[in-house]
Amino acid sequence: MNEDTVKKRVAVVTGAGRGIGRAIAESLARDGAHVICVSKSESSCGAAAESIREQGGHADALAVDVSSGEQIRNACEALLEKHECVDILVNNAGITRDNLLFRMEAEDWESVITTNLTSCFHWIKALGRPMTRKRWGRIVNVASVVGLTGNAGQANYSAAKAGMIGLTKSLAREFSARSVTVNAIAPGFIDTDMTSELDERVKEGALGAIPLKRFGKVEDIAEMAAFLCSDKASYVTGQVFTVDGGMVM
Repeated sequence: MNEDTVKKRVAVVTGAGRGIGRAIAESLARDGAHVICVSKSESSCGAAAESIREQGGHADALAVDVSSGEQIRNACEALLEKHECVDILVNNAGITRDNLLFRMEAEDWESVITTNLTSCFHWIKALGRPMTRKRWGRIVNVASVVGLTGNAGQANYSAAKAGMIGLTKSLAREFSARSVTVNAIAPGFIDTDMTSELDERVKEGALGAIPLKRFGKVEDIAEMAAFLCSDKASYVTGQVFTVDGGMVM
């Protein structure tokens, strides 16, 4: 992608300390954006930002517990004081607390909904208004194919990701008149720390459901995100892009 597509723009990527989020942050930085790498761990977002700077890009680290609306609001206030406007927001931070419904504790339900879904509300509400005033903005929510299909043992995660998709479509309608696009990416099975912990039988079952017969790479998601954050995607909004090797057709 041409560097000019996001050059001089400011991007916030949550969950940027590792995996998909880090790959997205690195991809946007390569395209010329100044990236704020957000994660709960100061060391992980710091390492991501440092890696980008070592490669010649521009990045800062920002430690935020996205389960806290207050921390998000404070972080956004500081960001807007420094940058005036954040042009690109990628909501990627998320956790899992898997269990069958009858074994799931209320705390596990609430923590997943709060971290994965409610955090998006807080980030977008704080950073979206300056985008609408500037009449340019890109918001990308990283959901999941289970938000479309559901998955046994993941009622909380599936509900949160389905909520992200509904949020995406609603806000795309609200923000469209101000040239701010809102889209979602729904990854399938991607090689990350999370999937590496899966039982081998689960992995085999997953591969059997993927027409391409392999797990995806974090770069597959990062490239889609980079496109949606660019000028080339100016006529794309309210869409959900499955990047899943053909699982959901």
